[in-house]
Amino acid sequence: VSRHLFQNLFPRWPKEEVPVGHVTNGVHMPSWDAEIADKIWTEACGKDRWKGGLENLEEKINKLSDETLWQLRNQCRNNLVAYTRKRLEEQVSVAGQPQEIVDIAKHVFNADTLTLGFARRFVPYKRPNLLLHDKERFIRILTNREHPVQLVIAGKAPPSDESGKALIREWVEFIQQYNLYNHVVFLSDYDMLLTEHLVQGADVWVNTPRRPWEACGTSGMKVLVNGGINLSELDGWWAEAYTPEVGWALGDEQEHGEDPEWDAAEAESLYNILETQIVPEFYGRNNSGIPERWIQRMRKSMATLTPQFSANRTVREYTENYYLPAAANYLKRAAGKGAVGKEIADEQHEVENKWNEIKIADVKSTSVENGYSFTASIFLNGIDKDKILVELYAAAKDGMNTEHIKMNEQQSNGNEQLFFAKITTKRTATDYTVRVIPNYESISVPLENNLILWQH
Repeated sequence: VSRHLFQNLFPRWPKEEVPVGHVTNGVHMPSWDAEIADKIWTEACGKDRWKGGLENLEEKINKLSDETLWQLRNQCRNNLVAYTRKRLEEQVSVAGQPQEIVDIAKHVFNADTLTLGFARRFVPYKRPNLLLHDKERFIRILTNREHPVQLVIAGKAPPSDESGKALIREWVEFIQQYNLYNHVVFLSDYDMLLTEHLVQGADVWVNTPRRPWEACGTSGMKVLVNGGINLSELDGWWAEAYTPEVGWALGDEQEHGEDPEWDAAEAESLYNILETQIVPEFYGRNNSGIPERWIQRMRKSMATLTPQFSANRTVREYTENYYLPAAANYLKRAAGKGAVGKEIADEQHEVENKWNEIKIADVKSTSVENGYSFTASIFLNGIDKDKILVELYAAAKDGMNTEHIKMNEQQSNGNEQLFFAKITTKRTATDYTVRVIPNYESISVPLENNLILWQH
């Protein structure tokens, strides 16, 4: 996604070669774990678990009993229900709601009911009202007598965003119109304290953005340490994290814009996942009253994803993959009062001045055993052959990976050089294209020089 966003800066370069890497966000787990979660993690993995290596955390969480993990979930959910009642009572009292509503607020929710959490900025691309696509069906899911569901919603709209305010209004009116106070609560004045209680208490964290607008999305990471499970669009961090063992996914990892038919299809998928997977797993109990399949998924999510999406891993990746190499390259270029940097600038200036006159004059391919031999006659316009790289390029196709094959100089005739390569392949010869790119010492291509010439 990042390479796609930056591709216009590197015209004519394949997307996979756009020099943009990524470090996925992580969250500071100690800031978001519940008291009981902190106790369980400390007993299993030690007090300094987030300060050092993360390699052994999965093994240690896997040793926890089902009873311990279910106790964690029940305690966290119970705490969220108590907090929701208190905060909602204050909210409706301040708003001047009738005493009848204030009394209802004191007793909303049930500590044994499957609890969904949904909290974020209310903006259209996040599709916060996707659950309301088929209101009657959603109400049936919420109010099922044997297997009820309850939902806590929170979030704000930008002050000048009328569309965002309308999304919030739709939820409030939905609750009022269908008398769903015991099943859906919208908590206003979204802040860090509310976030903390939500990510600690929700059994399932719901996220429904339009791909590819989720830059990363960290709220779903915050539930991991508390044993919450994610139901999210395959975008942002969840596109990396998701496997069927750790949660549930929406979408096909493709972009569909604002197509209403696609929104409808994803709403249908959302209801199906709730009805056929999430609700049955949560309420399917063994003789000890423990939902074994739920705990299995919860354990896998906690053990594998919590370390992977902690700030510990994020900072290590920034440091090891970017900061330290950047520092080393800076020292190399700064040495000798910037001698290397000056040399790079001089070479770049020379190559750029002569580049437009380079020509790939004649490319020939000949079938050989198990492959082909290629020759390319190239007019370099006076550029030193050691400052360019001639390659055969083949794009990924039909399960075959992208190929870059260096062509070596075979002979020189003044300003025109003949380059040669012999390859073993099952592809057709027409899959391969000759290209020329800069290739002088210490240069990062295409980051610092995005020139490229393709065979016509």
